[in-house]
Amino acid sequence: MAAESAAVEFRIDRRSGVATYLQIVQQTKQALRLGVLEPGDRLPTAREVVEATAINPNTVLKAYRELEREGLVEARRGLGTFVRRTLGGAADAAAADGPLRGELADWARRARAAGLEKDDVGALFTAVLESTFSTFSTDDTNETNDTNDTDDANDTDDANAAETDGRSRKGGQER
Repeated sequence: MAAESAAVEFRIDRRSGVATYLQIVQQTKQALRLGVLEPGDRLPTAREVVEATAINPNTVLKAYRELEREGLVEARRGLGTFVRRTLGGAADAAAADGPLRGELADWARRARAAGLEKDDVGALFTAVLESTFSTFSTDDTNETNDTNDTDDANDTDDANAAETDGRSRKGGQER
């Protein structure tokens, strides 16, 4: 009796600029965080992913090897690739994120009604997310040095600009 694949469908965005194998890795991690995939679930076979997405089987295998390297899945010869562990306390997160998911869904509907396209909403959400989490990490590490708030904001802008145009910066050297 063959194990049945978990209900995960990979969606490949060829215009995103993100390598196809990384899209599979990211989508698998998201499914792990959301509790869609749980330990013991079998990922779709490379053949199933190829049929659904029209990508090269080696790309799927590369993604699965990366997930295996990270300890998230394990390949079982002749059986498939199985989830070893979840991410971010998926069971607790699923219970706790109900109200947040509803608020976010309402916000997304308002953004759409305001005329924003999916890519616009994604960019806005990502910018706010990055700003929020970089603020928390800056606040956590610099609690005693409040005089550098303006510099920290400039460093964040510089880092975001570097990400955008592909340049790397170390310690905010280019300003």
